[in-house]
Amino acid sequence: MKYQYICLLLAPLFTAKAATYCNPMDIDYQYAEIPDKRKFFKEPNLLARGSADPVLINHQVDGKHQGYYLFSTTARGYWHSTDLANWQHIIPTNKWPVSYFESKKSGEDYKDMIAPAAYSLNNKLYLLASNRDIKTSVYVSDNPSSGKFEIAYDDLGFPNVGDGNLWDPGLYHENDQWYIFWGSSNVFPLFGTKLKKQKDNSLKLDRWLKSIINLYPEQHGWERFGHDHTSKTHPYIEGSELTKNNGKYYLQYSAPGTSENVYADGVYVADAPLGPYSYAKHNPMSYKPGGFVHGMGHGNTFQDAYGNYWHTGTSWVGVNWVFERRISMIPAGFDKDGNMYSSSRFADFPHHSPSKKWQNSDELFTGWMLLSYKKPSWSTSHLSPQYSSDKVTDENPQTFWVAENNNADQAIVIDLQASFDIKAIQLNYADYRVTNTALAPPLPKAGGLEKYQQEVYTHYKVSVSDDNKNWHEVGNNLAKRENRSNPYIELTAPTQARYVRFENIHVATKHLALSEIRVFGLGSGDKPNVPANMTVKRDPFDQRNAKVSWQQPSGTTSSNSITGYNINWGIAEDKLYHTYQIWADQPTEKDIRSLNIGQSYYFSIEAFNENGVSEKSPLIKIE
Repeated sequence: MKYQYICLLLAPLFTAKAATYCNPMDIDYQYAEIPDKRKFFKEPNLLARGSADPVLINHQVDGKHQGYYLFSTTARGYWHSTDLANWQHIIPTNKWPVSYFESKKSGEDYKDMIAPAAYSLNNKLYLLASNRDIKTSVYVSDNPSSGKFEIAYDDLGFPNVGDGNLWDPGLYHENDQWYIFWGSSNVFPLFGTKLKKQKDNSLKLDRWLKSIINLYPEQHGWERFGHDHTSKTHPYIEGSELTKNNGKYYLQYSAPGTSENVYADGVYVADAPLGPYSYAKHNPMSYKPGGFVHGMGHGNTFQDAYGNYWHTGTSWVGVNWVFERRISMIPAGFDKDGNMYSSSRFADFPHHSPSKKWQNSDELFTGWMLLSYKKPSWSTSHLSPQYSSDKVTDENPQTFWVAENNNADQAIVIDLQASFDIKAIQLNYADYRVTNTALAPPLPKAGGLEKYQQEVYTHYKVSVSDDNKNWHEVGNNLAKRENRSNPYIELTAPTQARYVRFENIHVATKHLALSEIRVFGLGSGDKPNVPANMTVKRDPFDQRNAKVSWQQPSGTTSSNSITGYNINWGIAEDKLYHTYQIWADQPTEKDIRSLNIGQSYYFSIEAFNENGVSEKSPLIKIE
């Protein structure tokens, strides 16, 4: 009760309804996998929060924006938003699609909806789950905010080619005709076909299906598997989604694999929904290999209420198991030459949620810089030196602080080493050795999710100070019980402070662990100068690779230190859509291994610190 009183008393200092957002998206990721039936855990019976494979829909009723709906893998429901920044979890109240990993004959039970397809049409929202060897149905709702879905089409049938599955489907509708695309394999391509209406008005897969897209990693560097595309493992193609713009059809696909920092989406272009398709010059169309958030693959492209394009994607954590993931969202669009693109520049820094039509995606970047990088910290306890407090400022989602206990006496303090104008704070909980299977939520069809949500949740308080003695609270989540692993706090009042303190109130797990406490705002010093002596050398024996090197900007001092660099590149001087974010303690050179053979590129680099971003370096062209 006393914490609720504090929350009400200090409400003007922070807001429960943000006007900005920060990736990974702040939603209540679930402990939604059943651990004893998975094959990919690094250790047996470890749970982890997460979700992936997002499809975000701008649902319209009578041609008017009704709201945004986010569907994803094993989410125990889905989310609704009115502004793309604040999300409410919706629990299904009626029928709900589920996915099977294997044939039911093998004894594998269903889990939840996995890698879904969704589509808004004629005031209704359609939903289809991935499935293998089990009847696949399309569900529909005329009021998705209620959580109520019904079966629209009972059984689409299954393909008789490839691996015989309908996995990672994508739906598209035009001129009273449904189309479906699917595939998730490192052996088979993506397929597509029509859904043919039967005499009883049911839909069935047209057996005259097409092989639409294959991977060519020997030509497309970004399609290579492994960290920074360094593995010889054959890559996976998956995650098909179709978008139409200006009479052209853009079929998106993901590669090389969801377990990699380079997970990305590419695009082919055609004049008809089923092709023939041609590889786009600008590829991949979404890419986020560096920084704090890693990966931007297997998502979808949608328009918001103002007509702006966005792209969602799957971001990788991969500590407890290879498929421990989060969801991200970045601005996207089509340029004057018809290139489909997205912008991952500062994609894991705060951005404005849309409130109007924008001309350039850079308009959405708040300009709030990272203030907490490598800053000193101390905690009330740590489990061992391996899990000490310095892990919360290293911008690495795979390292974390673990407290000795999980009680309300645990806290951690970050010294920003100067007073800053603090704008926002992002907390990132980690899951250290979570083995309690009771934390796995019940399936939607089983009921009990409401009761579960009251038992499995996180509560915290965040305060700031100028002297490490007198503290005032700037954020808490005590008003309701939610299992949010990446809570984002936007401050509404001007706040100058040097110290930031996190206080644990409650976690449902045996251990309290955080991978990162990220503080954003602005310093009063100088922006960095342009990085010096940039060079770009394309590998003469393998055009998929180029080495970028540079030197620290002139005039850099301890009071004007560098936080990091953005390597920006693209296929034309005005199309530098790709970004690789490099932290200042990393080497001042980087191998870019995502280039396409036969394509020329332009490169530039910029530096950033706590005060802002430098000018971009002169362009360098490589053939």
